[in-house]
Amino acid sequence: MKTKVLSLYVENTAGVLSRVSGMFSRRGYNIDSLSVGVTEDPKYSRMTVVVTGDDKILTQIKSQLNKLEDVKSVVELKNNESVTRELVLIKIKADATERQQIISVANVYRANIVDVSQDSIMVEITGNNNKVEAFKSLLEGFEIQEMVRTGITGLIRGRAESDD
Repeated sequence: MKTKVLSLYVENTAGVLSRVSGMFSRRGYNIDSLSVGVTEDPKYSRMTVVVTGDDKILTQIKSQLNKLEDVKSVVELKNNESVTRELVLIKIKADATERQQIISVANVYRANIVDVSQDSIMVEITGNNNKVEAFKSLLEGFEIQEMVRTGITGLIRGRAESDD
């Protein structure tokens, strides 16, 4: 099984997200991650979709997405040719002693402390999947109370985007 990150340039109209996600559900494909936002041109949005499957399934997904009327382009964001990031908020149970340990780890990963209370600390980390997972692994000795992830978003490096 392979994982692909697809960048979809879509019309910014009502129902686009529903039609794209509906294509996945009708065919029994799972979406690992999905993020959507308006682009520099408010008539268009960019969807970043992370999917997993074998080569046949991944080719089929891309083909089906290209057939949707609202989808203007579908581009694969390859590791060495793109920049991808994810924002993660993690609320960790922590007393005064544990807070200092968590802050030290957060500093190494350039994460931000965004909230501190008597019994918890909230950390914001932004980065690629490897950075986020490495940071999470260093928190294994602590109790994670809550965590939320935005999903991956990204762009192709340097050159203008084109259809693959």
